[in-house]
Amino acid sequence: MATSAAPTYLTPEEYITLERKAIPDAETVRSEYVRGKIIPMSGASFAHNLITGNICIQLGTRLKDSGCVVLANEMRVSTPSTSSYFYPDVVVVCEEPRFEDDVFDILLNPIILVEVLSPSTEAYDRGEKFMHYRELPSLQEYILVAQDKICVERFSRQENNWMLTDFQNIEEHLPLISVQCELPLREIYERVTFPE
Repeated sequence: MATSAAPTYLTPEEYITLERKAIPDAETVRSEYVRGKIIPMSGASFAHNLITGNICIQLGTRLKDSGCVVLANEMRVSTPSTSSYFYPDVVVVCEEPRFEDDVFDILLNPIILVEVLSPSTEAYDRGEKFMHYRELPSLQEYILVAQDKICVERFSRQENNWMLTDFQNIEEHLPLISVQCELPLREIYERVTFPE
């Protein structure tokens, strides 16, 4: 979940050095990096964390014997063609993971990325962030999950285009074609309460 702040410009190398120093320091805020601009990440709501956890648990269970790996929140993903770095809420990688360097903390080949939407980040997740994610040749599906209502949107790669399918009924299932499984929306939203 990103927040807006006064822009700070760094080289990719300066950003990575700063982020790697921040990991053990609980007082330092994680940041995403978009073409030289630092975008601080804020904390997430209870519903946001619950949905992220539900997806990780359910997807991880379904994919445990598939060779795919499901990761949450802390896996940095790079879009090298746009010199940008992001922290998706959920990442799925199915091939041998490829990393930017030998520190193994910057993934280059996710097959699925999931973002749980927040009012402060929805436009960013749908717009600029998705524009960068589309540059990843490995990416096959981009999932946006609302936290204030039942709504899951799946963008799936169709050659050079992205096809949108949305799911708004708790009884529906989200098909994830790239990993040949599906997630019931009931499991994605388990124990989530919505505003009246």
